[in-house]
Amino acid sequence: MKGRLTRALSGAAIVTLAMAAAPLLAEGPTDADLMNDAATPGDVLTYGMGPQAQRFSPLKAINASNVAKLVPAFAASLGGEKQRGQEAQPIVYDGTIYVTGSYSRVFAFDARTGEEKWQYDARLPEAIMPCCDVVNRGAAIYGDKIIFATLDAHMVALNRHTGKVIWNKQTADYQAGYSATAAPMVVKGKVIYGNSGGEFGITGAVEARDVNTGELVWRRPTIEGNMGTLNGKDNGITGKANASWTGDLWKTGGGATWLGGTYDPETNLLFFGTGNPAPWNSHLRPGDNLYTSSTLAIDPDTGVIKWHFQTTPHDGWDFDGVNEFIPFDATINGKPMKLGAKADRNGYFFVLDRTNGKFISASKFVMQTTWANGFNKNGRPNYNDANRPGAPGEAAKGSSVFASPSFLGGKNWMPMAYSQDTGLFYVPSNDWGMDIWNEPIAYKKGAAYLGAGFTIKPIAEDHIGALRAMDPRTGKIVWEYKNKAPLWGGVLSTAGNLVFTGTPEGYLKAFDARTGQELWKFQTGSGVVGSPVTWEQDGEQYVAVMSGWGGAVPLWGGEVAKSFKDINQGGSLWVFKLPR
Repeated sequence: MKGRLTRALSGAAIVTLAMAAAPLLAEGPTDADLMNDAATPGDVLTYGMGPQAQRFSPLKAINASNVAKLVPAFAASLGGEKQRGQEAQPIVYDGTIYVTGSYSRVFAFDARTGEEKWQYDARLPEAIMPCCDVVNRGAAIYGDKIIFATLDAHMVALNRHTGKVIWNKQTADYQAGYSATAAPMVVKGKVIYGNSGGEFGITGAVEARDVNTGELVWRRPTIEGNMGTLNGKDNGITGKANASWTGDLWKTGGGATWLGGTYDPETNLLFFGTGNPAPWNSHLRPGDNLYTSSTLAIDPDTGVIKWHFQTTPHDGWDFDGVNEFIPFDATINGKPMKLGAKADRNGYFFVLDRTNGKFISASKFVMQTTWANGFNKNGRPNYNDANRPGAPGEAAKGSSVFASPSFLGGKNWMPMAYSQDTGLFYVPSNDWGMDIWNEPIAYKKGAAYLGAGFTIKPIAEDHIGALRAMDPRTGKIVWEYKNKAPLWGGVLSTAGNLVFTGTPEGYLKAFDARTGQELWKFQTGSGVVGSPVTWEQDGEQYVAVMSGWGGAVPLWGGEVAKSFKDINQGGSLWVFKLPR
């Protein structure tokens, strides 16, 4: 009896200890789950549907032969007066869809019914200074946490079941022009993210925090001369001081990492694009201005830069360089290679060796690139010097030029997709130009630091937007779909021979991945500028996208924005499936 009682008490003690230890265990997606996201179509755990962000799904229950039958399963409203641009990509896990909304909000919806489970609203100060609308592009999920960035430069971890705050860390000073809009990523137990604010003379950086505590692990500035840190200690300056920046200009050099990054487990490298140098007036900052308008390969363990490639040295048009760098494998000239591709704002589609950053090719993917005529064998642009806006000198402004693409880019933030079946990239691009001129400017904390003026103009009568299928092996455009309004939403590709993307006119559309034929469309009631996703649930395939017009086009679009001023704002999540 005593032995049985002792064993029973021992068993009870073990259960008690196990229950006490349970909260310490990760409850939900693990590091391994995130790395395997692209191969597990029953959920969507990462921004880009996999760490490499190819945005390709192996699902094919919905395919080119039956997509015309697609119907709404439900729509869920973000409600209230806080509409504006809804640029988020949904995260889907364990019967719940998590989306971020404008004004730094997070929503959890039942994935089967659309019923709201909880909502979190960040308390934003009145003095936030986002350059390009009050958008948020998505969250990260890890264990019991949903993690997202706010417009006042905080990183916040919420309990995914309740929406309650687990930790909240300030990442930068919003009063100096810093903000944050990109979806963070989780790699090896670290939340890794960039910053925003290049128009205010901030210093771009990539940071990593412990996913469970929010404490800073490493920080890597993106402008030469700034010191990096690792575990609270100095970890070497970025680049070489004053190698491509004169004087103290590196202290306010821009280079914001405002789109976030991708990660390649095969090479253990993070890839982050960097934004425009500050100020826009290039005559005030001679030199290449590293590492602005570049792609950086960063060690996720230490924050050390392993290689870089600059797509627009000495950028004078705000072409930026934050566009996503997507790893893929292909055979070039008979040689199997580990590559990466990037459709840059400057109008060129780049292919690099992702192991070392070596230049492979640059191909024009827009109608017109007036600033340069291609790239040489070393990966340097062949500049058209006459197309750089002139220095102001003693005048109020320098000579104006008409440059194309416009500063809103041949492709802006909206992510492209890669199909493992077709070997093609699907690029949401825009054909437009701008009158641009330089003006005198001096840095002042918290004030716009441009030194330029501009007016955006269309360059074609029948379209601005164009979804283009690019062959990375040849640099050729295989097909294109032209859209009257600018394209401003992300792209999804599937094994069902489909490509999905949205339009400002309110449609989510599906195209044949091989031919570009439009196969289906649905009117969501507001402009679609979010990124669609797909997953399998209860034996059925679902497609979801955010609807809500906004972003940079209506704010900065000049003559183009006037043409589409009547598009209604909105805020809703749409979910589709085939009828039973």
